[in-house]
Formats: sequence, C-alpha cells, structure tokens
Amino acid sequence: MEVYDVGSLPLAGDFRRFQEGAAARLRPSPTGREPAEYFERRVVEGFLDKVRAGVDIPNYPQLRDMNEMFLELMEGVERVKGGYMETGILSVPAGRAQIPEVAVLEDHAGEIREEAGGPFGVKVCVTGPYTLASLFVYRDGGTFRRLGEALSRIVEASIFDGRDGGVRLVALDEPTFGLRDDPMLDHGSPGREGLREAWESILRRAAARGVRTCMHLHSTVDGLFWDVESLDVVESHVDDPLYRSEATRRALESTDKFLRASVAVSDFDRLIRQRVAARLPKGTEAAVTERVVETWKKVTRGETDPAGFLEDVETMRARLDRAIDLFGAERIPYAGPECGLKSFPTYECAMECLRRVANAVKVTARGD
Repeated sequence: MEVYDVGSLPLAGDFRRFQEGAAARLRPSPTGREPAEYFERRVVEGFLDKVRAGVDIPNYPQLRDMNEMFLELMEGVERVKGGYMETGILSVPAGRAQIPEVAVLEDHAGEIREEAGGPFGVKVCVTGPYTLASLFVYRDGGTFRRLGEALSRIVEASIFDGRDGGVRLVALDEPTFGLRDDPMLDHGSPGREGLREAWESILRRAAARGVRTCMHLHSTVDGLFWDVESLDVVESHVDDPLYRSEATRRALESTDKFLRASVAVSDFDRLIRQRVAARLPKGTEAAVTERVVETWKKVTRGETDPAGFLEDVETMRARLDRAIDLFGAERIPYAGPECGLKSFPTYECAMECLRRVANAVKVTARGD
C-alpha cells in the first residue's frame, strides 16, 4: 500500500512572486527570470518536503487556484462578470500545454532523485471538466466534451517518464460533482453522456501511457464515475458512504476498480470544532462557535500550535483497518488524507499531517 496526497498546500512564501513565476514559465521573458526561479524553488522544495514526510507518490505542490491554473492554459475562454465564458474554440497551445509545476519537476528530475535517494513517482492532479464548467455563465450539452478535449491535451503534455522519475498517477479532481441537483446530469441527457465521455477521454490518454488513473470526489451519490472504463481508483472524503457500503464492494468487483482509503480529515475548521466540542460537551452551538472563532484567532497569531488539532495516528489507522476489513487489502492499493491541505493554517502543520498519514499507513502495512 502506497501513500499519495491530493495536492494542495498552504504557500510558505510570497504568493504574488509565485504567481508571477508561474506566468513566466508559460511565457518566458528576460524580466521574468527571477520570479520563475522563485516558482521553481518553491515547487521543488514542496515536492521534496512531501517525500521527506513519507509520501510515496507526491502530487505536484498545488499552491495556486485549482480552477484558474487550468483555465489560463486554454484559449477560447475568458473571465467575465459572474464567471467564465467560451469566446471561441477551446484549445490548448502546444507550447503551453504542460502544467508549469509538472514541467519544473521534469526539469529538476536529477536533483530530486538525488535528494529523494532514488527514482521518484509523481501524481498529476487535473481539475475535472464538471468542476471547471460550473464556473461558466453558460453551459450546453457539449461544454463537458469541449473542456474534456482541452484537458486531455494538458494531461498528455504533462506525463513524463525518465531515468530519474516520472508520472505514475493522473487524478481528476471533481469536488463539485454530485453536490447539487443539476438537470444537465439527468439520466439520458446529452450533458450526462458528454461528461462521461469527457472523463473517459482524459483518463484514456493517461492509461495509454501506462499511468494509473483516479478520481477525487466529495460526493459519490451519483455513480456515473463507475461507468468510466479508464478509471482505476476512486476516492472521496472520510465520511462518504463509499467507505461503508456493501454496494461499493460489489461495484469495485464488477468494474474491477480500486479504492484509495481516506484516513485523515483535512478540513481544519472541522478539526478545531471537534476539539472544542469535546471540551464543551454541554455547550450550546453558539458557545462552540464562539470558542472556535477564539481558537482560530490564537492559531493565526501564533499563540496556539495548530498541530495540536490534528488527528492522531491511531485514529487514522482505525479508519484504514475498517476499510481493509470491508473491502480487502487487494482493493486498497493507496491511502492518504481525504483532500488537499490548503485550509491548514501553516505549511509546517500540513507537513505534520502528511507525516502522520504516512506513519499510519506504513505501520498498518507492517501489521504492527
């Protein structure tokens, strides 16, 4: 069993310079060299910190907005009041199809291998067509397909494999799927079939390169993802019925798919609220909320160590053990935190979470 993370992290540094560096990677210029170097250093160090924390297949450090970073790679789409709009044929210029963070990891593969102590694996997370389409002020039955084709080009350009390291996993991140009643997803609708085809197109490109595929969800109520033949691994949040259902076990077997076990809560506000509620067992909702606000202020001011609110290794191990008991270890090749760690108050706290997750998985795998 291997550990991988969803990707996002809080940025320990200057966000403006980081954004400028990402832009400079896409459109090189003499004046952009310093920001580009800053961007590269943050990406490489973030990746290596994940390796040092015990993550087997780290996602590239996703420090930018998960939607904007993909839409800015595309032509034919523009930001307008209220969201985005297609203004032409959606396309991705060949010269800027590769995700900048992934390009940095490929460029610095030798350095990373040396620091990591051997060849390394990378997970590439791509925001899915449904989530990107949710930002559009107008959608039609072909929106998902058009976005899917553009994202397929990005995936294809972002897969690399070399002596020092390479991409081992490609994940579609669809956090908005299944969270609202969307007529475009009604059974038999062109939109529903268009989304399935878009997912298939994107993941097929990765599978054709020998890369395993996964989908990150926040709700699995709508089971459309089970119909995607090129999808290997499914994951969702800690409390999702996916991890408690006999129906999941049957679906895994009938579709020959696998689960990534989510073993740690990554909503930091929830972590604080749980700790406060435990200390105020008879407190009203208003009293708990007031204490949560006070606690956040102390954390933000550096008066309280946020690592004190993280779940312990035993809690994570218990979740993993339950998943293994229900689905069998052969159906759970991966484990990790339930979502990205961008809501964490500090970079150091995020790394501590990854260390605990890695420890929980490795101890469980050893059978200690």
